[in-house]
Amino acid sequence: MVRCMELPRNQVLKRISTLLAAGLCVCASVAQAQSGATILRQIQEAARQLNYVGVYAYQQGEHIQSSRITHHFDGKQEKERIEVLDGAPREYLRTDDEVQCLMPEQKTVLRERQRGDRFPGLLRIDPQSIENNYSVSVGTVPLRVAGRPCQPIEVVPRDAHRYGYRLCADTTSNLLLKAQMVDDRGAVVEQIAFTQIEIGAVISEAMLMPAWPTKDWQTVRTQHQKVDLASLGWRVTPPPGYISTSEVTREFADRKPVHQLVLSDGLATISIFIEPYLSERSEYVPQGAAQSGSVNIYGVRIANYWLTVLGEVPASTLEQLAQSIQYMSVAGPR
Repeated sequence: MVRCMELPRNQVLKRISTLLAAGLCVCASVAQAQSGATILRQIQEAARQLNYVGVYAYQQGEHIQSSRITHHFDGKQEKERIEVLDGAPREYLRTDDEVQCLMPEQKTVLRERQRGDRFPGLLRIDPQSIENNYSVSVGTVPLRVAGRPCQPIEVVPRDAHRYGYRLCADTTSNLLLKAQMVDDRGAVVEQIAFTQIEIGAVISEAMLMPAWPTKDWQTVRTQHQKVDLASLGWRVTPPPGYISTSEVTREFADRKPVHQLVLSDGLATISIFIEPYLSERSEYVPQGAAQSGSVNIYGVRIANYWLTVLGEVPASTLEQLAQSIQYMSVAGPR
């Protein structure tokens, strides 16, 4: 049985936020006869190929955050600007998969490459593979989100290793207007939805420009290198339906490089962070299970390493995964 507890210290919470930022980020005239893969592919293509301007709200537990998104596609290249409307000022400027995070209080631009499954995008891998893990069905009665009719879509997991999803896609354009993640009891774990949206908007160049002059700001590029964890002695058996989508070594401030393995079933994502264990440090996630909003976390020490396993998946999935990881020392420098 997995026991979840509140995370104790501010240092631990700050550390989890750092790992979450590195790991994680969360349909339309469609016929009932269409396959789930086709429906999900249409949603993904709409998110990439349409021009739209809107405001969406993201809710995780008691936390709600609103953002304004401006998205432009010229037939070849995507450009996007996301303005965070609550809390610390932040903007994200994206050209295809190159992202700049603007932090005005530090006068810093953080540059990195990111995956393209952020809302209203959805998928990490070929949607055909998703049907092995989920059943997808389309509702017959349209709903309304942000004043627009949308088609409800149920994405039901085929086993207990993942959550389900309730989606609603614009009936005209297929753009995803609302997405809810639900547990095995049907309770909402987290949700994100447009509160205002204009699809097919005319996007000027000025609408994609940052709010602040960044010419003299510091630019920091997130460093990461591909790594073969198996060659370093790590044996990780993914939960059924999950595959490895990324193995890298990342550099975080003021500490040694950390290995990161990302597993995905196409919708759900699990990140495993591996770092040398230092007994004098106090900000590790507590040994065993913990929770931060909708994200379950499992911390475990293996040999002289500390592993943080996290994801928006059932806690039992993380526990089984964490307990199954093995390490065999490899001779020579690493």
